Amino acid sequence: MSDQPDPRRFLETDRADGSIYNDPALFDLEMDRIFMHNWIWVAHRSEIPEPGDFITTFVGPHPVIVSRDRKGAVHVMLNRCRHRAATVCEQRKGNTASFVCPYHGWAYGLDGALRGVPHQNGYGDDLDKASLPLVNLRVEEYQGLIFATFDHAIPDLESWLGAAKPWIDLFMKQGAGWPVKTMGEHKFTFPGNWKIQLENTTDAYHFPIVHKSFLDSVDQETQDILNFVGGTGFVEDLGHGHSVMVMIPELVDLEDNLDAPIPERFLELADQLAETYPPEKVRQIIRAVGGSGFNLNLFPNLACSMAFFRVLRPLGVAQTEIRHIAIGMDGGPDIANQARLRLHEHFQGPMGFGTPDDAEAWDRVHRGALAGRDIPILLNRGLAHEEKRADGNLYSDVSAETGMRAAYRQWLVAMSGEPAEETVA
Repeated sequence: MSDQPDPRRFLETDRADGSIYNDPALFDLEMDRIFMHNWIWVAHRSEIPEPGDFITTFVGPHPVIVSRDRKGAVHVMLNRCRHRAATVCEQRKGNTASFVCPYHGWAYGLDGALRGVPHQNGYGDDLDKASLPLVNLRVEEYQGLIFATFDHAIPDLESWLGAAKPWIDLFMKQGAGWPVKTMGEHKFTFPGNWKIQLENTTDAYHFPIVHKSFLDSVDQETQDILNFVGGTGFVEDLGHGHSVMVMIPELVDLEDNLDAPIPERFLELADQLAETYPPEKVRQIIRAVGGSGFNLNLFPNLACSMAFFRVLRPLGVAQTEIRHIAIGMDGGPDIANQARLRLHEHFQGPMGFGTPDDAEAWDRVHRGALAGRDIPILLNRGLAHEEKRADGNLYSDVSAETGMRAAYRQWLVAMSGEPAEETVA
């Protein structure tokens, strides 16, 4: 008899068993069935723009190197020497011609090929370098977003993204006509399960409660814009666990209605930009500075969240790393990118008004879920009036838990290996 838990016992249509957050055996199963058999976001194109550039990161628990070779191709390789398993790179990012293991000096190319072995004659004729490259994962890219997977049998990335692709396209309009680039990040861990954060990005219901201090810190015009619970926004299930939460419908497409008044908080910036750019371009840049009016959740580990990337990495059943990556305009005006960074710090920074409050809520959810047994986590908000669009996607009002249900349906598909309609009542 298998010691593996049955994922189906943890989830129903409108609720989850509380132990879905804290069962160690379930977590181990997730690391295999989800993080080794789905497309996992690893980097943005701007992080490795030139040949020889690399970053180190993770696919689930597995340390990897993301590199660009001399021909411009991107590789994602396990950060593990094929000799005795030492990591071959410890730098967070950089530019190099090769990766050399510090233990015995085995050297690998930017594509992972084993190029050199010190004192190779000690192996006689038994060492075939061609058969011992760094292990390469499958890699695909969409709109500068680089994904990798261990599984060479799953559908291609664009099929996986599906109905999320148009939303990615809209999100990338924050480049204001220039490419989007990353501009640094805040990284922290919280003592809780990764799925607690996965739920949060598609949860508008908490915003006016958890983020009251943030709302008190902004001007009245911004408060009015962010008063979206009960508004005309919506949450839509995009398939494959992806979802979009539209909070500010008028800011879905940043190139629409550029004649709308410039928000008061950006008037000074607009005046500065007007010294260099024509009025229409100024308005386009100002729109980009303010960010998009939606959160896009890409199962299982990336959110394109209004004006930044949020990346989650499970560290353990009760520990999760979060990266909030600031984005800006690659080639755009410095003063506009600086304004975006100040906005990022205001909410996402360690002294900001948003992230610290979120992190406390996530911590409380994990600790609270340890209390009692057989007490469900409710996922039923908005279910009674959830509708189906013409394309078959489910949607409901902006504060509904439609996005959470979408993620958990895919979670169950991945964990059980059965079609969604057979596993969710």
